[in-house]
Amino acid sequence: MAAITVRNLSEETHRALKARAASHHRSTEAEVRAILESAVAPSDRVHLGSVLLRIGQEAGGVELDDLRDPRASEPPTFE
Repeated sequence: MAAITVRNLSEETHRALKARAASHHRSTEAEVRAILESAVAPSDRVHLGSVLLRIGQEAGGVELDDLRDPRASEPPTFE
């Protein structure tokens, strides 16, 4: 796992980061990670589910039998 050090961060910025982290219920370090990850994430990223849905729609769709057992199951007991 890579690590970076940020030097010369103003006290005002540090306080703002701490406040933002607290509002999201996470550490300052986790908040900085979230900010960095969202900053570099591609906005036009294609998700696999969306691609598969589009392929199915272009193929005319598929009707699947409902294989789920309609009977309600009892939750397990751990006694």
